[in-house]
Amino acid sequence: MSLEQFDFCPKCRTKLVEGERGGRLRRLCPREGCGFVHWNNPVPVVAAIVERDGRVILVRGHGFPETWYALVAGFLEPDETPEQAVLREVEEELGLPGEIAGYVGAYPFARLNQIIFAYHVHLAPGEVRLAAAELADYKAVPLAKLRPWPRGTGPALRDWLAARGYYPPTVELGSAAPEE
Repeated sequence: MSLEQFDFCPKCRTKLVEGERGGRLRRLCPREGCGFVHWNNPVPVVAAIVERDGRVILVRGHGFPETWYALVAGFLEPDETPEQAVLREVEEELGLPGEIAGYVGAYPFARLNQIIFAYHVHLAPGEVRLAAAELADYKAVPLAKLRPWPRGTGPALRDWLAARGYYPPTVELGSAAPEE
């Protein structure tokens, strides 16, 4: 929940005020003895750069524009490590197990108040079976045609490509790849 959306104390229902805590302005309860502070910590998210046969699998969620393909991603469940979560998300969304090939990095995504833990995952052989309730489509894109986007999971893809000697331009999500 963003700072702007959090107006009342969840402990005592007093209207929150702004005050400094931990070196930043935060919403806090002014009521004597309550002590509530809305720290607004980011939500942990995992993302998978899913690779198979020299291609990266990108997915498109229902309700998104037809050109918006991105990395497999999702939220951590309680008592789950990021590694467990990324493998669960890959299998849930693509219908095939994956194997972690490496950790890419952690990326803040301030607009959604998230911290994204990105991994490189090799996908098992077999037919991709999309999570029909969540995903509308997927495509397998050769590394040379991938174009990272500037926000969200895009910086992880940019860094992963750079580690492999690819330095494509960063483009807005949904921009067309160059023709072969």
